Amino acid sequence: MSQVLQEVLSANQEYVTDFGDKGDLPLPPGRRFAILTCMDARLDPAKYAGLAEGDAHVIRNAGGRASDDAIRSLVISYKLLGTREWFVIHHTDCGMQLFTDRVIRQLLANSLETAIFDGEDWRDTGRGPGSTEAEFVDWLTFQDLAESVFVDVKRIRQHPLVPPTIPIYGFIYDVKTGQLIEVPKATEIGRVETTAVEV
Repeated sequence: MSQVLQEVLSANQEYVTDFGDKGDLPLPPGRRFAILTCMDARLDPAKYAGLAEGDAHVIRNAGGRASDDAIRSLVISYKLLGTREWFVIHHTDCGMQLFTDRVIRQLLANSLETAIFDGEDWRDTGRGPGSTEAEFVDWLTFQDLAESVFVDVKRIRQHPLVPPTIPIYGFIYDVKTGQLIEVPKATEIGRVETTAVEV
């Protein structure tokens, strides 16, 4: 058994000991909102958004991007589980800004081993074979942080399965301070349409 597996199982046993009445929490999120954010280990949505178990849906992926799967989750969150507000939260110092689609495709074509970033460029450490399947993936890399938030909020807002009655807010989480910084043009495009009538 690996040390990490041991640590996780041990931590889980402690958690189970103090689980209390959390088994009685209802399926729908109690505070009726969802967050789409990055998988970066430095982000803890429970802490930066004041969440407890059962409060909100948190959808995470590399970059916190509005991929088809993320939008699928948001639509389910609203349609079947009653969320009424959504947040798109990207963050400073994001690893997704350190490479392009072309770079990751080349690295994966060379090998499937972990690559190394030397501060300027990525270097492959493994031997092949790699895979050409990376050519068929939209890696959703970006360079401009605020623009990526805007693009994702806009993509969600314009999706045909997203009702116009849900406000979508755009923010950047500062990894140095923990502060959420609004991206006004993202929140503006994510606002509820004034002609929309909530049923």
